Amino acid sequence: MEFRNMGSSGLKLSALSLGAWITYGGQVGEDAATECMSAAYEAGVNFFDNAEGYDDGNAERVMGKVIKRQGWKRSDLVISTKIFWGGKGVNDRGLSRKHIMEAIDASLKRLDMDYVDLVFCHRPDYHTPIEETVRAMNTLIAQGKAFYWGTSEWSAEEIMAACGVARREHLIPPQMEQPEYNLFRRERVEVEYARLYKEIGLGTTIWSPLASGLLTGKYNNGAPEGSRLSLNGYGWLRGMVLGENAQERIDKVKALEPIAKELGCTLAQLALAWCLKNPNVSTVITGATTGDQVKENMKSLGVVEGLTDDVMEQIEGVFHNKPTPPPDWR
Repeated sequence: MEFRNMGSSGLKLSALSLGAWITYGGQVGEDAATECMSAAYEAGVNFFDNAEGYDDGNAERVMGKVIKRQGWKRSDLVISTKIFWGGKGVNDRGLSRKHIMEAIDASLKRLDMDYVDLVFCHRPDYHTPIEETVRAMNTLIAQGKAFYWGTSEWSAEEIMAACGVARREHLIPPQMEQPEYNLFRRERVEVEYARLYKEIGLGTTIWSPLASGLLTGKYNNGAPEGSRLSLNGYGWLRGMVLGENAQERIDKVKALEPIAKELGCTLAQLALAWCLKNPNVSTVITGATTGDQVKENMKSLGVVEGLTDDVMEQIEGVFHNKPTPPPDWR
């Protein structure tokens, strides 16, 4: 396993990590989660991602039970949770001080842990002043309930605003961002955040590297039974993946097949390796429903060295979506 610093921090994350989004507590039960997490742990993964909103907190319960059952040393793990969607009550959502303080306690109880290593603001909250959120996150860290805090799907402007408050008030600034990043979604990570990597030492824990499975090729002929897109209640995800311009995206995935074949890897491994190629990616969060799937994903680490400049140009030739850098690009 390769380990990377999380931005300018001293924390080291496995280049590939495992997330619980949608699966744990819903699509994946405790036994299957144990299989997936064990396969990841044995491969050297140390970062496991979660959120209070994943299956109404059940994903945290499942992950906590697996870790306790396996008897893994807590200091060997980097565990995260994300705060925003905590329930239906008027104060159970967002990034108010009240919700943040109550949410972290609830998450720790579900995880059966004394602390998480990383806590994210799962989305920006336009109804709460950023200063209130920054102060609450600083309190969590001061209380030892988290070691680092960051954001997820915040704009560069919002992240810099939070950093500005922290610097002015001598508080701890956000250290990491969790954005979507894959061959179809590139602008934010490659351009919008470009200056933040050096200016504030931003780390990135990217999600959806396979574009919700589209880049694996399994949706080339629709949504197969048992896949995420076939689950009840996930029509919104099916619409995102197989909605407007779906055929155009599928055609691009099919055009990747000769490149993957030449490299001797699967489409999924190629897509994951492409994300790993970006030096500003601290870790690539993968998802899986079986241990074998985890093991296959881990093989993408060996594909990265095959992504030469020529191969990267071939991939660019398929997607034609390389973002234009800003004029003051360094």
